[in-house]
Amino acid sequence: MEKIESLEEFYQRKFNWIPENLKNDLGHFNLFSVKPYLEGKLKAVPYRRRDFYKIMLFKGSSTVHFADRVYEVKKQALSFSNPFVPYKWDHLDTESSGMYCIFNAHFFSNFGNIQQYEVFQPSGTHVFELGDEEAEQVVQLFARMETEFNSEYKYKYDALRNLVFELIHFGMKLEPAGIQQIQHGTASLRIASIFLELLERQFPIDESHSTIQLRSASDFAQQLNIHVNHLNRALKEMTGKTTTQLIGERILQEAKLLLTHSTWNVSEIGYALGFSEVTHFTNFFKKQVGLSPSLYRKR
Repeated sequence: MEKIESLEEFYQRKFNWIPENLKNDLGHFNLFSVKPYLEGKLKAVPYRRRDFYKIMLFKGSSTVHFADRVYEVKKQALSFSNPFVPYKWDHLDTESSGMYCIFNAHFFSNFGNIQQYEVFQPSGTHVFELGDEEAEQVVQLFARMETEFNSEYKYKYDALRNLVFELIHFGMKLEPAGIQQIQHGTASLRIASIFLELLERQFPIDESHSTIQLRSASDFAQQLNIHVNHLNRALKEMTGKTTTQLIGERILQEAKLLLTHSTWNVSEIGYALGFSEVTHFTNFFKKQVGLSPSLYRKR
C-alpha cells in the first residue's frame, strides 16, 4: 500500500513550505495553476491516496488511473479526486496547463455532505473529457474562483464553496471520458487497495468518529459498485483472506485498542464497532481472543 499523502506532505513535496493557516476553524482551501513540465522532466504523479479533495482542469494528453479504471484523456479533462480512492496521472505531453483547487473535508463542515456526489464516491466517475467550449466554461469558473480567492471579501470562502459546487454539478452533467478495463491482476490489486483504504478510513474510533459505517462484505461491495463475489475473489487473490476475515481482523484490532485505552464501557465499544447487541460483540471477541472483553480489559 502506498503511503497516504497529507496536506502537509503535499505542500512540502510541491513547494517545500507549509502554510501557517493550514489548520483553522474554516478548514483548508487553496488554488493553484498547473506548472508546465520542462523538457526532459516529464514525471508521473505516483499512485497513492491523498488525504484531501482536488478538482483539476488539465490541458494535455494523459492516462489517468483511478482504482480499477483507466481514463484516456486526449486533449483536456476535468478531474475529481477524493480521500478514499488512490490515483495516478501519467502525463503524455511535455506541454501542459490548467488549474486546480484543493480542500479538506472540514472546509465543507456544516455546508452539506460533499461525499454524496458521485464524482467523489469510490464507484463514481472521476475524469471527464472536455470539448473546447466546455473547457472554456471551466476556465471561467476557475477564473471566478481565483478572483474570489484573492479578494478581501469577508465571506469569500462561502463564495468559493458555491463555486466548488458549480464545478461538481458541471462535471456530473458531462459524459465520462473513455474508460478501459485494465488487466485482471492489476484490477484485483486496485480493488483490494480501495477496500483496505475504505476499511482503514473508518478508524480510529473516537468521540468525533464514533461508529463505523461499513460493516459487512456487502456494505463494501455496494460502496465499490461491484458484486460481493467479485470483491471476495479480488481480496482472496491479493491477500489470501476473505472480505469477512479482513473486516473482522481490523475490528478486533480496534476493539483491543478501545478496551485498553478508552473509558467506554463494553456495550459502547460494541456499538461503535457495528454490533447491535453487546452479546454479539462479546461472543465475537471471545471467539477470537479466548477472553471476554471485560476480562481482557482487566488483565
